[in-house]
Amino acid sequence: MANGIPQLETRDWHFKNKAQVKGHFIREPSRYVLEEYFNQLPLLNASVAVNSNLNFESLGTNAADADITFAALVGAVELETAGAHNDQVIVTPHLDAKQTAWAGVKWGTENQVIWETAIKTDSAVLTTLLWAGLKLTNTPTIATDNDQLFFRYSTDDSNTNWQCVSSIGGTDTTFDSGVSVTGATVYMFRIEIDSDRKASFFINNKFITATTALTNDVDFIPYVGIQALAGAARFMYLSYEKISRYIYE
Repeated sequence: MANGIPQLETRDWHFKNKAQVKGHFIREPSRYVLEEYFNQLPLLNASVAVNSNLNFESLGTNAADADITFAALVGAVELETAGAHNDQVIVTPHLDAKQTAWAGVKWGTENQVIWETAIKTDSAVLTTLLWAGLKLTNTPTIATDNDQLFFRYSTDDSNTNWQCVSSIGGTDTTFDSGVSVTGATVYMFRIEIDSDRKASFFINNKFITATTALTNDVDFIPYVGIQALAGAARFMYLSYEKISRYIYE
């Protein structure tokens, strides 16, 4: 760890289909790959224009365009809640029809999906809920989605570490990653679904845990979000999101 930035492992690991090597996407011909580095800001859906992000939008309780800015010194976009208890900023693909492949292409449990993102925490992680992963709806409440795979941290739940949340057919499992959540720290998250529909969670390119077989033919949507758990603005940085799947499967 240098300046809060995790370093890649030196060991050489390979996903079964070799879609990634040492934590990097490669352009394997059999996989369909999308990458988003947020060159344009993901503003509210009502603000979509040529100068805003046409792949992603923001939403959430009291979310506004002013809550999303470029963080020039970090290499990311900054998501900051408006200042009241339970205010949110959530980044999601545009869900309008024909707007973006991030939502138009199906990221199903049977498609051997790989998703990843990188975030950086606030200088102090206080009264905050942070979450990122593959879900059916745009809520961090665990009991909402029957099927989901995401990383979660909540001070209301007295978490000290990242939690790996999986739900399979309505059965929820929360696994303590052992990776502590600290201020001003970069976290790289990755979820891989293999040919047996089993999902593996990685933090900073280290394997954390795996699930049993997921429900077949469930199509996920990637979400990243922050929620203030007290009457003060909270923020996080979002650097990128990547997703890929097998073609024609």
